Amino acid sequence: MKAIELTTPLSTEALSQLKVGQQVLLSGTIYTARDAAHKKLVAAMQNGEDVDFDPKDKIIYYAGPCPAKPGSPIGPVGPTTSGRMDSFTPYLLDNGLKAMIGKGYRSPAVKESLVKNGAVYFAAIGGAAAVIMKCVKEVELVAFEELGPEAIRKLTVEKMPLVVALDSHGGDIYE
Repeated sequence: MKAIELTTPLSTEALSQLKVGQQVLLSGTIYTARDAAHKKLVAAMQNGEDVDFDPKDKIIYYAGPCPAKPGSPIGPVGPTTSGRMDSFTPYLLDNGLKAMIGKGYRSPAVKESLVKNGAVYFAAIGGAAAVIMKCVKEVELVAFEELGPEAIRKLTVEKMPLVVALDSHGGDIYE
């Protein structure tokens, strides 16, 4: 199966065309955030605080990058287990998040929220942090610098290899 090349921002229409198991090469802008950043982000949004990151029309990559070697924009940046973000995900999807990238099974609540919001969950290959690192062309700190590798970062990626794990129609690669 030939990989589908997608470039951000992703439209709801483009996401609706994707089916479980399809291979994707993603280029454009994505954002890293893990559980500590999700907790701070959702709390701030729910409290009406100004946040340096708006999830609307964005893609969050569940990753905490390693330090970069000299001359590289980022160090190895592999996916983390997505289930740790499940309690925050429906809220972010309801606030416009388009897609997430991670690894592993998602809860029924996340799956329902993906369908409700026309969003998608992509799986990145675990253990491939060094390969994914080569897809990252630029990095910029966005929010929560105090969280170190768990801070929210803006990444510019080129042909990042992914698989559609949960589609916007309820398909689930893990079932």
